[in-house]
Amino acid sequence: MFFLREPAAVEVLNDCNGELVNLYRVIKNHLDEFAKQFRYAVASRQLFEWSKETPPHVLTDIQRAARFLYLQKLAFGSKVSSQTFGTSPSSPPRFNILRLEEDLSQAHLRLSRAWIEHLGWADCVRKWDRDYTLHFLDPPYYETEGYGVPFELEQYGLIAETMKTMKGSAILTINDHPEMRRIFKGFKMQTMKINYTIGGGGKGKDRQELIYRNW
Repeated sequence: MFFLREPAAVEVLNDCNGELVNLYRVIKNHLDEFAKQFRYAVASRQLFEWSKETPPHVLTDIQRAARFLYLQKLAFGSKVSSQTFGTSPSSPPRFNILRLEEDLSQAHLRLSRAWIEHLGWADCVRKWDRDYTLHFLDPPYYETEGYGVPFELEQYGLIAETMKTMKGSAILTINDHPEMRRIFKGFKMQTMKINYTIGGGGKGKDRQELIYRNW
């Protein structure tokens, strides 16, 4: 959503996943050196497995970011945890070295004026909340896997309470689940039809997403 919307005067991009935040910071501050990491990279199951086996703590920040992006591009369903090598008989690999440099340049420009945080969601809201702030809240889909971080049901209740008491405005997107409808009952809600295409090959599944706001 951040990369699709028009830039605002002041923007804060926050995530609890340290590897993702490191990727953002490297693209923002070390683009040229980061792009060099992929000069001879190919979409390979063996390289994918070797990258998975390499512990991030032995790498530099730039190497860590390259490892993370490579795995995300080639992992089935773009999972962060329990990753498996994703293939499709009807489409080319998502990792395309010819497009990567262009994509990274666009991401660099988009991130160049943003504040990048690595905080818990509640700490980030408290730090940046003003009466003119718009918070876009995108917690993990409830009862889904692959995010790499735990997010218990109680956290959604805390988000609902925070949306009621914060100074600014908030938009929240979440999967259509009875528990989510119960917790966020009372907020203005819209539904959005979406199509999951994780497996590729035209095997998408129709689902519904809920969009809540506090004004």
